[in-house]
Amino acid sequence: MTEREPFEDDRRQAPNDNPPSLSIVQRWLQAVLMHPDGVESGMASDEARRQMAIDPDDCELVIARSRNLTSVERLSIYQNAYFARLLECMRSVYPLVARTIGDEAYDALVMGYLQTCPSQSYTLDALGDRFASFLDETRPDRDEEGRPTEEWPDFLIDLARLEWTISQVFDGPGNEGRPTLSAEQLLAIQPDEWPGLRLLPAPCLRLLEFHFPVNEYFTRLRELPPDAEPPDIPSSEASWLALSRKDFVVRRHALSRPQYVLLAALADGQTIGAAIAYFAATAEADFETLALQLNEWFRTWAAAGFFIGHEPHA
Repeated sequence: MTEREPFEDDRRQAPNDNPPSLSIVQRWLQAVLMHPDGVESGMASDEARRQMAIDPDDCELVIARSRNLTSVERLSIYQNAYFARLLECMRSVYPLVARTIGDEAYDALVMGYLQTCPSQSYTLDALGDRFASFLDETRPDRDEEGRPTEEWPDFLIDLARLEWTISQVFDGPGNEGRPTLSAEQLLAIQPDEWPGLRLLPAPCLRLLEFHFPVNEYFTRLRELPPDAEPPDIPSSEASWLALSRKDFVVRRHALSRPQYVLLAALADGQTIGAAIAYFAATAEADFETLALQLNEWFRTWAAAGFFIGHEPHA
């Protein structure tokens, strides 16, 4: 048997006259504490007042005051701690975005994000999943000093996409404890079997395409001391990257466009023959050069653990 949904009159009566259920108080507290503009704004929000119509002056009907603090002040402590925790979580996922734009600007940007995209999951692991989309929608167009830069928002989006994907690869399934497809196993495949085989990508393999050489910037910034000024953002230039995980360490592998095209086709489930045919049609090289490149690439990808096996085309 489930608890009945309270009527509107139940919600709006003073708690001392008709005490609300625990679930109503919990939902009211959630609406109040999660409001980014403060406890009093949270009490005035539609979400909070759908549960209980409590004004700041009547807050003691729900939350007792302490010897030194009013009810609103006590709630404010919890609210500040809640948002401090969310900011800490976001900074752990996007540390280089924070360093690039500066702490103050980053905190303001994240508070705007949390207001637009509040946490909706039981775990904070998903808190930053819409941050890159938020940057794309809001298009922040100034750096920390307020200097307008036309390429600024697109660069931040690329950097945020990279950091979010790194966190997903780190927290997701990897190759640890399972065999990967080695170069020797690839070479042992009979030539006539190659065209009809599918390579099975590792669960941690991610392929990314960027508008900027964001991987190079990522590397440069990580090598600088924490208090050093970040480097200037690079000029727009397409780049490609593969992410994988080995021994619980996320590895970044810079790719050329031909490598990205071929890997993306293979990871999408195309047979080796179909993927190579598509790649060869877009490549600007003779057959012998392509053959040498493919041999080297497959060895490199096997050593990096990009694939866990192969299967015949159904």
